[in-house]
Parts: sequence; C-alpha cells; structure tokens
Amino acid sequence: MNSHKSDKVRHVSFGTYRLSLVDRFGIWLSRRAIKKQIVGRDKLAVLELGCGYSARNLLSIEDQASKLVGVDFNLSDVVKSHAKFIPMECSVEEAIEHLTGQKFDLIMIISVLEHLHNPVDVLQKCRELLKPGGILLVNVPTWLGKVFLEYSAFRLGLSPKEEMNDHKMYYDKRDLWPILVKSGFLPSNIKMHYHKFRLNLFAAINAGTI
Repeated sequence: MNSHKSDKVRHVSFGTYRLSLVDRFGIWLSRRAIKKQIVGRDKLAVLELGCGYSARNLLSIEDQASKLVGVDFNLSDVVKSHAKFIPMECSVEEAIEHLTGQKFDLIMIISVLEHLHNPVDVLQKCRELLKPGGILLVNVPTWLGKVFLEYSAFRLGLSPKEEMNDHKMYYDKRDLWPILVKSGFLPSNIKMHYHKFRLNLFAAINAGTI
C-alpha cells in the first residue's frame, strides 16, 4: 500500500505514520511469502519498488543480499545508513529509468502495482532489469480485499484513507495474469496464489522472454 503518483500527486511513503495492527500483520504475511521464494539463495542483488519508509521487506532479507536498492519518496535515516542499502528517493517511474542497464536477482513490487497509472510499463522494465533466473515478486489487493480495505479506511479509520484513494486498480488472477504476459513474461514462468485470507494475490515470476 505504498504511495505513488496519482491525479493528486503525493510524495509520502507508506509507513511514515504509525502503522495499525492490520498493517503490521499484512507486512508480516508478505515477508513470509517473500522468504519462501528465496530459500537457498544468497548474495542477491535486490530491488524493491515502493519499499516504504522503513524498508521492512528489504531489511528482513538482508542476510541473503549483497545489495538492497530501495525506491520510495521518503526513506528513514536508519535505512539510508545501512551498509547494504542504496536509497532512491523518487517515484517508481523515475527510478526505473535511472536503473537502466543494471541487473537484479530479485525485484519486489509489494502492494504497489495498484497505485500505478501504467503498470505494464513498469513490469516491462522490471523484466529488462532481471538477471537470467531472476525472480519478480508482486503482491496486489484483490477485489474482495477492496471491500475490507475501504471499510477499514473510510468507515473505521484504521488506515489512512489517502492510501485507498490512491488505488487505481484491484486484481484477481484473471486481471494480473494478462498484464504479466503483456509485459513479456512467459505463462509457464508465472505462479500465483491468493493469500491473506484471499484479500491479496501474490505472484512469483521467473525471468523469461517471449
């Protein structure tokens, strides 16, 4: 649920405010899903687009990484001082242009794709940035998740309503699969499953071209 370009431009990273218990539980579940995909891998060059103010996902896998590139509008001083961390304080769209020519073993777009105006453009660039055998991990809220997320934000006030107002799309498998294929990923390399009580969809995509 990171913040990115919208009609009303925002420049605040997810996590600059106090996280709710719901947010913290969601982050914990995302980290579990991420770690399952990199079992046995080490010395990874990792990029996370929309890593959040505290880069929790990146720092949770620091032992398996050689470098951690984190992109978001605002990053904490603690994160920026980390020995393996390379900060990029800008939008996702700006970052991927600056990263042209670099290669990564692992790219993460966790609760970010739903904030982007042109997700296919970003996914195509991610495919170009992946090393052979590299992995792209994507987490998005589902249409079922939309109901609960908006109720939590708009009615209960348990999360910032600005986050929900910045959403451009929600995804089920039939929504996410076509744009991954359109972005150049082979269907045989795309694995998806629902998690977080079907409120989210998680995809692991191996590098490949059509």
